Amino acid sequence: MTGPLQGIRILDLSRILAGPYATQLLADMGADVIKVERPGAGDDTRAWGPPYVTDDAGHESRESAYYLAANRNKRSIAVDMTDPAQVDRLRQMAGRCDVVIENFKRGGLCKYGLDHATLCAAHPRLVYCSITGYGQTGPNADKPGYDLMAQAYAGIMAITGAPGADPMKVGVGIADMMCGMYASTAILAALRHRDATGEGQHIDLALVDATMSWLANAGTNFLMDGSESRFGNQHPNIVPYQVFQASDGHLIVAAGNDRQFAAFCGILGLDALARDPRFATNPSRLDHRDTLIALLQDRIVAWRKADLIAAMDRAGVPGGPIHTLPEVFASDQAQARGIVVRMDHPDAGPDGIRLIGNPVKFSRTPVTYRRPPPRCGEHTQEIRDEFFPDMPPKEP
Repeated sequence: MTGPLQGIRILDLSRILAGPYATQLLADMGADVIKVERPGAGDDTRAWGPPYVTDDAGHESRESAYYLAANRNKRSIAVDMTDPAQVDRLRQMAGRCDVVIENFKRGGLCKYGLDHATLCAAHPRLVYCSITGYGQTGPNADKPGYDLMAQAYAGIMAITGAPGADPMKVGVGIADMMCGMYASTAILAALRHRDATGEGQHIDLALVDATMSWLANAGTNFLMDGSESRFGNQHPNIVPYQVFQASDGHLIVAAGNDRQFAAFCGILGLDALARDPRFATNPSRLDHRDTLIALLQDRIVAWRKADLIAAMDRAGVPGGPIHTLPEVFASDQAQARGIVVRMDHPDAGPDGIRLIGNPVKFSRTPVTYRRPPPRCGEHTQEIRDEFFPDMPPKEP
């Protein structure tokens, strides 16, 4: 058993991040993902370095860390989309797959007969997922889509960063990644429906729609009362819930209720603040945020980070350190949870490559790490033999 999705086959026509991230999640759970790439060049992200995979002698490959982040557990087939014979074989392969996922511009696959209307008509049980910048409908449907554009258009940048500063994007391609998460859950739901009814369907996902959807409480706050604010490292609805300066660096305090606030005041020797009508309840703390934060900061700056965090732990006050990336991956928690996985790679030395593992912990059907991110076209012959065993060996 290689996971709960063993037996599911996915034809992956996507590239960059949203689609590949979705199919990596499904591949980790056991799905057989066939990644279709341009001969020679492959997925654009292969060249998005440095860093690249290097061997023990320091020889650099053309496999970037960016590409590695979203493509393990897949097989790669190189297909020349200008060759009608190879495209015809792709169409045949789609009919033997459970899922097709793509992120071409709207209508971009019609000329190849690989669009959802053509394939779903020919294969009614097929689940077909399209990811675009703005979706298949609407005035912007024909515009290209990128993570930065989605963060900007959907308002995430407007609410991220310090008050009064420039709009700020999130530090990773979060619009792409969240769209990939929505894609993976939508595909699983569509497969559930297919298995129950025999009906496949088309999934229409947009980067901008997905990003607007995870405005979540910030977006709903606006819909309720028109509030539109940027709070930086503070919380729009909870105080204190933010970054503070200690004597030797920064930490976070996340006092989510009045009991936790009172306990935090006790740690700082400011018990009277918890009884002060200006601060006794969270609504009153919101009204007097600036005054309260200044009072707390004056005491916090005298503490060492580790000492204050330890005191908070003993008192049941949420908070903790702000880790650098070296601290993240060296932490005992990351090691205990298996966040870093090591895989062999043909372009690396004997220590292989390190990747960020799948966070899902199944009790009966655990995720597996079966294949490193493939080289471009690495499995062309293998896949050709599997789907077209009578084909002459010269053609992919």
